[in-house]
Amino acid sequence: MEGVEVLEAIADGLTVDQLAADESTSSFKDLIPYNGVLNLTGLHRPLLSVQLTKLKDGLAMGCAFNHAILDGTSTWHFMSSWAQICRGSNSIAAPPFLERTKARATRVKLELSFPPNPVASSNGHTDQAPQLREKFFRFSEAAIDKIKSKVNSNQPSAASKPFSTFQSLAVHIWQHVTQARCLKPEDYTVFTVFADCRKRVDPPMPDGYFGNLIQAIFTVTAAGLLLANPSDFGASVIQKAIEAHNAKAIEERNKEWEAAPKIFEFKDAGVNCVAVGSSPRFKVYDVDFGWGKPEGVRSGSNNRFDGMVYLYQGKSGGRSIDVEITLEAGTMKLLEKDKEFLMQ
Repeated sequence: MEGVEVLEAIADGLTVDQLAADESTSSFKDLIPYNGVLNLTGLHRPLLSVQLTKLKDGLAMGCAFNHAILDGTSTWHFMSSWAQICRGSNSIAAPPFLERTKARATRVKLELSFPPNPVASSNGHTDQAPQLREKFFRFSEAAIDKIKSKVNSNQPSAASKPFSTFQSLAVHIWQHVTQARCLKPEDYTVFTVFADCRKRVDPPMPDGYFGNLIQAIFTVTAAGLLLANPSDFGASVIQKAIEAHNAKAIEERNKEWEAAPKIFEFKDAGVNCVAVGSSPRFKVYDVDFGWGKPEGVRSGSNNRFDGMVYLYQGKSGGRSIDVEITLEAGTMKLLEKDKEFLMQ
């Protein structure tokens, strides 16, 4: 199929407030096309499908992008540019940089066959998908500042680099999810972040590089160490892994993959993992198609597995951050009762 698929639907029993108040993603499954469809089917499916659903008192726009061709940065670059044109502009603020071979010109042969069990997770579930729950947590600006202050209150040394907002929130999530999983002290737990490599590659790519230029950065420790130590321990583990992922590390990872190319599966995220995607830096609430700014922005049901986390710009503004987390049902039940995690 060529071009973009555009679908129209009606859900006149749903209101904007109902969708905005839903802490899970259950209400969104019918509003976004291609649920459960894998990237590798992009050879015979559209790479972008848009579903416009008329609600009782508003409109829902559901977009299904093929992740093989663009990452979060490019997704929101596209959305903001499209919205700008819809508002009547004859040009866009940031033209896309389309010379993707400038980042890497290598071509490899990839066997596009379905994995035997694409829903298998890294936590031992191979026969069937585990029962998962998704929930939306809102961290106010005050809560984010408190988390960051706590993590930075016990620096490893006077010369240590302060922990960023991302590193502080990441270790907060990692520790509390690990605690809710009731792991043994000797069990490994992996933290994974899908990092933008535009400024990490050599030569660096422009901000407008349009495509998928992310790599997964992994780090691992024992659950007992993560929970027994103050939060700066886990934050330091994350910080070191991120800083070590430079142009040399990216080049080595690329060569390793090109020598034995494979399709990434959920289980590759790591054992007992917390994997973070998206970014609160994406100005998702500034995307205005001429109907006003969105009342809510959520992820669809794809790319979800036990431990997957999405971070978004907070709807309440400022430094607030909205966090979508997918976990096994039992783990989520414990996490949503954790007052320290909720900053209550």
